Amino acid sequence: MKAHTQQSLQGQAQADGGSGVETATVIGAGTMGSQIAAVAALAGFHTYLVDIAEEPLAQAVDQLRSRFDRDVEKGRRTREDVEAAWERLITTTDRDAAAAASDIVVEAAVEDLDVKRRIFAELDSVCSPDTILATNSSNIVPSRLAEVVEHGGRMCNLHFFNPALVMECVELVPHHGTSEETRRRAGAFAEELGKTLVTLKQEIPGFVANRLLNAIRREALSLYDQGVADFPDIDAAARTALRHPMGPFELMDLVGIDVVYLIRQAEHAQTGDPEDLPDPAIAELYEAGRLGRKTGRGWYSYA
Repeated sequence: MKAHTQQSLQGQAQADGGSGVETATVIGAGTMGSQIAAVAALAGFHTYLVDIAEEPLAQAVDQLRSRFDRDVEKGRRTREDVEAAWERLITTTDRDAAAAASDIVVEAAVEDLDVKRRIFAELDSVCSPDTILATNSSNIVPSRLAEVVEHGGRMCNLHFFNPALVMECVELVPHHGTSEETRRRAGAFAEELGKTLVTLKQEIPGFVANRLLNAIRREALSLYDQGVADFPDIDAAARTALRHPMGPFELMDLVGIDVVYLIRQAEHAQTGDPEDLPDPAIAELYEAGRLGRKTGRGWYSYA
């Protein structure tokens, strides 16, 4: 039944240029995963949000409900659209059942290569060969994951930005073996979510947006480490002189110091370049558990 449905969807996708996706699974109920799932449900897709335990799923639902309520109060969304999205969004700990029923799986687990490779190796055995397998990794290139996938042509990165409910950009990153059909369908899916698609011609750690961002962050940390200026003043310069919506240190707190730290570790694992290791100031915050807004303290303190 699944194969027949998938063939029908594929035929439809080829005919109308769409993704052919009706059902999506998002793995990982953290900030990124939960919001990617919410975006998919709001866009009309039947969506599974998966995690290994009920507690993070319950927390994700609470956070999404709170955010949606604020959006309705401020007129950003209608109550009808939100309720319809909740009807399409299912939380579950049964990853394999959800993935087997889906036309695309987006992994948004921890930024750890070994963890991601294990997840995709296991998904490969339960998903249809036509199911798109995508990672939301902001740094790990898809070829490192396609190595453990038998049908590697369906593997790519679909990199969303935080907060995914607000940010318009999605980067599509193929590897050398990604099929043209996967590139087309994955790109069409991102656009059906209402996102602006940025397509890379080849994979590179950090992709486009984060390489631009990392250049700013690296210089900001260098200025701070050298004692040129305190981090609030560096943030103020970015906001008021460059018209950035927030400074680089504020942005690190929003994204999460742990995410920043692990991204640098992942890039170093791929390049071996000591310059790619986390800045000592980042490592110090990470080891102290000062992870930004999520813990109430990072570079700044939060009520």
